[in-house]
Amino acid sequence: MHAPAPSDPQSDPQSDPQRWKALLFIGMAQLMVVLDTTVVNIALPSAQHDLGISDGDRQWVITAYSLAFGSLLLFGGRIADLTGRRRAFIIGLLGFAGASALGGLATGPGMLLGARALQGVFGALLAPAALSLLAITFTEPKERAKAFGIYGAISGAGGAVGLILGGVLTEYLNWRWALFVNIPFAALAVFGAVTVVREPTGARTGARLDLPGVALATLGLLSLVYGFTRAESDGWTAPVTLALLVASLLLLGAFVLVERKVRVPLLPLRVVTERNRGGIYLSLGLAVIGMFGLFLFLTYYLQVVKHYSPVLTGFAFLPMIVGMVIGSTQIGTRLMTRLPPRLLMGPGFLTSALGIALLTRIEVDSSYAALILPAQVLLGLGMGTAFMPAMSLATRSVRPQDAGVASAMVSTSQQVGGSIGTALLNTIAAGATTNWLAEHARSPADRVALADAAAVHGYAAAIWWAVGILVTAAVVAFTLIDAGRQNGGSGSGSGAGPGVGSGVDKSDVAPVAVNH
Repeated sequence: MHAPAPSDPQSDPQSDPQRWKALLFIGMAQLMVVLDTTVVNIALPSAQHDLGISDGDRQWVITAYSLAFGSLLLFGGRIADLTGRRRAFIIGLLGFAGASALGGLATGPGMLLGARALQGVFGALLAPAALSLLAITFTEPKERAKAFGIYGAISGAGGAVGLILGGVLTEYLNWRWALFVNIPFAALAVFGAVTVVREPTGARTGARLDLPGVALATLGLLSLVYGFTRAESDGWTAPVTLALLVASLLLLGAFVLVERKVRVPLLPLRVVTERNRGGIYLSLGLAVIGMFGLFLFLTYYLQVVKHYSPVLTGFAFLPMIVGMVIGSTQIGTRLMTRLPPRLLMGPGFLTSALGIALLTRIEVDSSYAALILPAQVLLGLGMGTAFMPAMSLATRSVRPQDAGVASAMVSTSQQVGGSIGTALLNTIAAGATTNWLAEHARSPADRVALADAAAVHGYAAAIWWAVGILVTAAVVAFTLIDAGRQNGGSGSGSGAGPGVGSGVDKSDVAPVAVNH
């Protein structure tokens, strides 16, 4: 009787003793990407002044990144599936670091905008590669719960950490360090990727790239994200806004038709039509609309109305960070193997909605400790509890050859949700502010004196919409997501165990197929 052969980490990720170290470096890369979405916002006024960027062009420092990132996520996810997630992860890190260095050395607006677009390109390759590496590395239910709890805490809290870091770097160094800071993160993550990150064999598709799908998806998402950006600046009924949104619908509709016919599609429709994943993508997109609303208005409120410094504004978001970490690593991780995902996501979104609802009572002289702090804690606890099982389930019952594009859909839903949230809620707030001033200001002097009160009224009006959107996200989670507990046991409906109801055979799900 022969002794069993030792497990090969390349074919069985659960036997790899380095997998928890790998999580550290994957999380570091994710933190870098998430930080970048907010750290540059805080540094933008200083960069605008230093480089002579006009008021009309300053939005492009943010928009250049979001357009490239949002439109190329599906492409980046599929590249990871085709060429290998570890390779895509390393290339994404090196490219992101290089683009960050270029931006930090910028001598004019064009150089900075180009660097930001390059960051978006490599971020679209890096983000899905990181999540799919995590998904195929941790397949045992309890370990998966812990790993996704840590990853979810990083994803949720990273944006708020970016506000703190951006304020500190801008106030005590200069705006260029908001970009240079990515370089040490990337260097450490590359070192970890080379030394400890492993990718199971047989997890690549090895097929040719679906070029028509790439073109249609990229142009469709580009039109969609840019359409919402123009809605914020030009209005929802502006011809350019309507043209972009109609073009996005036509391009994405054509994309769906192409994907139904090609042999190896860019986005296999089974990934999004499976009930649970579809529910996750929709509910996450809706939730991010509400979350972006709070970030946007609370940042303006603290800096413009309360006159907080950038550093103090960043630290004012600490309660939300603490809530997200506790919700993700303590509540979500401990309950994910005991409760169905919908019983974590639904109550999580409702808890966040309650926190945001508190902020509808906001006034010019509202107390931070009595109103803003408890609202942030509730929002953080709710989002942390909901996001962790969502990201785990989104990649749980998917073929390993589709793990990259399934992960990209998580990021795409959040990116599109953020674009919609920024445009929609900003439009609502601006309209409410204008109407309030028209009713209460009798002279130009009144408009100046009442500016803060009008702005706060506009924030409160938009926040009510954010509450309703988060409640809708909870309804979607309760009704569409019917998977059982994420412990390999049976559950109801389409989630009745790994791969059941997803349109794939049980041998195709990640826990088994890594040995293909």
